[in-house]
Amino acid sequence: MSSASVAELLSRSVAAWCPGATGVTDAKRLSGGASQETWSFDITHPDGVIGAILRRAPPGYGAAPGRAAGLDAEAVLMQLAYDAGVPSPRVLHVLNAADELGTGFIMQRVAGETIPRKILRDNEFATARPKLARQCGEILAGIHGLPASALPQLRRMDAATEVAELQQEIDNFGWPRPVFELALRWLRDNDPGPSARVSLVHGDFRHGNLMIGNDGVRAVLDWELAHLGDPMEDLGWICVNSWRFGGIDKPVGGFGAYEELFAGYEAASGIKVDAARVKFWEVMGTLRWGVMCVGMMQRFRTGPDHSMERAMIGRRSSETEIDLLRLLAPRRS
Repeated sequence: MSSASVAELLSRSVAAWCPGATGVTDAKRLSGGASQETWSFDITHPDGVIGAILRRAPPGYGAAPGRAAGLDAEAVLMQLAYDAGVPSPRVLHVLNAADELGTGFIMQRVAGETIPRKILRDNEFATARPKLARQCGEILAGIHGLPASALPQLRRMDAATEVAELQQEIDNFGWPRPVFELALRWLRDNDPGPSARVSLVHGDFRHGNLMIGNDGVRAVLDWELAHLGDPMEDLGWICVNSWRFGGIDKPVGGFGAYEELFAGYEAASGIKVDAARVKFWEVMGTLRWGVMCVGMMQRFRTGPDHSMERAMIGRRSSETEIDLLRLLAPRRS
C-alpha cells in the first residue's frame, strides 16, 4: 500500500477517535516486510502536532508468526506498562475493521535514540550512560511485576522447552556446529529447573528496543516476543555479548556492570537476583542469537531474498561461538 493510501486511511481513522484532529501529515514507512509494518506520521491537531507510530499487519496477515505474541497482545502489554509507570509508549488506538488498515495499533511517538553506536559513544548520551544499567534493572522489575491477572493470553516458556527447540533448529541446519552442541550440553547439565517465580518476560530487552535520551531510558519498544517464564531470562538476555557492541568490559549493554543491573532490580522489586540463573540465561541467549544468525545465513543461501543484511547477520554466528567458549570456560582461581 502506498504512503498516500495509508495517509488517507489514517486521516479517516484519527478523525474517529482523536477529537479535534483534522488529518495526518508526513506518513512514511520505517520498516517491515509484507506481514509487519511500522509507519511514522503526525496528527494535525488544534492543540499542536501529535507525533505517532503505526504498527500493523496488513489485511490477510493478522496471525502472529512463530514466537510472536501478536499485535493485539503487544498493545495491551504496552498500555499496561505505561499505566504502571514503566517507560513505554502510550497506546492511542487499537485498529478495528472500520480503519481498513489491518491488525495493529497506533502509539504516541517517543523522542530519543535506539542506535547502539550513538548511545555508547556520542557525547549527547555521556551523562545517561552511567545510569543505564541500574535503570534497566528498575524497568525490568516493573515489567516483571505487572499483575498476571491483567495480562493477555501469552505462551509459556521454560528452559527445557527452549533447549529442545534450539536442538531441533541446529539439527535442521544439516552441518555440524560443535560449539553449539557444547553449549546445549552445558545448558542441560546446568539447568536450574523451573523457576519458583513465573512472570511476564519482555523477551527482547536489549539495544535497539530501548529508546534512550540524554536522561536515560525513555521507552521500551517491541514487545512482540513477550511471554510467561523465568524473569531472570530478561536479565540474562541484555547481558549477551552481541548487545555490548564492542564494550565487552561492560556486560550490561556495553554501558554497565552486572552489579548495577542487579542493584536496580533488587531495589525496585525487593526480590534478590539469582546470579546463577542470569548466567544460565546469558548462555541460552548467546546460543539462541547464534542459531538465529545461522538461520539468516541459511535463508540468504537458499531463499529468494539474497540481501546483504542477511549475509552480514549470518556471518556473526562465528562471533557467538567465541562468546560461548568464553562463557563456558572454567573460571581460573
